[in-house]
Amino acid sequence: MSQIVNEYGTIKIDREVVARVAGLAAMDCYGVVGMGAKSVKDGLVHLLKRESFTKGIHVSMVSNTTVIDIHIIVEYGTNIVAIAETLIKNVSYKVKEFVGLDVDQVVIYVVGIRL
Repeated sequence: MSQIVNEYGTIKIDREVVARVAGLAAMDCYGVVGMGAKSVKDGLVHLLKRESFTKGIHVSMVSNTTVIDIHIIVEYGTNIVAIAETLIKNVSYKVKEFVGLDVDQVVIYVVGIRL
């Protein structure tokens, strides 16, 4: 949980909110098919449905540092480096714009390719 203190009081922001904003920003990027999560049981990567895609995102907020790990599945034939660069910029911008937190690092894990 992150806290923002100003002259009006304290605002507490849950990690789930940041993960939801980051996930929506990621889904807006060209070439991203969806979020992926690795199954502990069988070790396979599963495409997450829209209502549960925050399971593919891990947000860590320590003091004033925000790090977002995103596990994505990309479309076959797209440039993964270009997707990752766009994704990092888009997620950082949207989290700053909507939540008011500066994102220090966005780590992209490409966990699958979909045809």
